[in-house]
Amino acid sequence: MTRRQLVNLLSALGLAPAAAPAPAEAASKPSRADAVTRTDAEWRQRLTPAQFSVLRQEGTEPPGTSALNHEKRRGVYRCAGCDLPLFSSEAKFDSGTGWPSFFRPLDEALGTKTDYKLLLPRTEYHCARCGGHQGHVFDDGPRPTGKRYCNNGVALRFDPEAA
Repeated sequence: MTRRQLVNLLSALGLAPAAAPAPAEAASKPSRADAVTRTDAEWRQRLTPAQFSVLRQEGTEPPGTSALNHEKRRGVYRCAGCDLPLFSSEAKFDSGTGWPSFFRPLDEALGTKTDYKLLLPRTEYHCARCGGHQGHVFDDGPRPTGKRYCNNGVALRFDPEAA
């Protein structure tokens, strides 16, 4: 069984990491000079409960639930927490995982750290400006990078005007 199949199975059974989100302070520290920092109360006012769970508590939305899976227009995908451009639509592809996936982020948009929530190490990535959790990156993506940035749809905002 591949890691992708395991995650999909756990999600389908309701046993994915989202079942027990980390504390709010689990969000990564922003790594940019223009960092956006807010208190938990301020984040809760700005974000929906699902966005807060993913962006600030490192939760995971259920696969197949994001309307962004079907988004085909040209544009830019921005962090739902701070509006930083993260991905171009030109880097989006259908990974078959149930989450929006990209093979390349925009320059200086993301930070990474190692995550052991499923016991095996994974590379988590987050918004470089607000530290909001976006998803995980894997080495099973398409050319030219071979990477798959598997993103939670609720952590993104699509901007078709930025094309």
